Amino acid sequence: KMKKLIITAVLLIGLSAFAQEQAKNPRREKLEQMTPQQKNELRLKKLTLDLSLSASQQKEMGKIIAEMEAKRKGFKKERLVKKEAGTNLTKDELFAMRTKRLDEKIAAKERVKKILDANQFEKWEKMQDKRMEKMSKFSRERKDKRTIEK
Repeated sequence: KMKKLIITAVLLIGLSAFAQEQAKNPRREKLEQMTPQQKNELRLKKLTLDLSLSASQQKEMGKIIAEMEAKRKGFKKERLVKKEAGTNLTKDELFAMRTKRLDEKIAAKERVKKILDANQFEKWEKMQDKRMEKMSKFSRERKDKRTIEK
């Protein structure tokens, strides 16, 4: 009876590990293998296609994309360092971090507004809204999965 229990446990562990492996998104894994420059270039090319950017607009938007990505990574790294140290951010630290992040977004939005014409900017804002909705949906799904697993 004990052998059956051990065999069942081993099989369940193996199957759950296999199921988790299958759940990984191969497209996302390939994207993660790209350098930050490659990711930024792809994002710029997509913007160029979607917004019909001129060469000078591409150059300026490329700078903004690179700066925003670097800042995003900085915020992410800061949170990770705190997490690895075993300490969570205090409410004040979290507030300051989020305020800084939002200030950066506002500044970037103002820069983008100066680069794009009115139609391009309107389209860009809609694209940003869609992107945020998609990210929120993904975040909610991940949170739901974690809740179910616990």
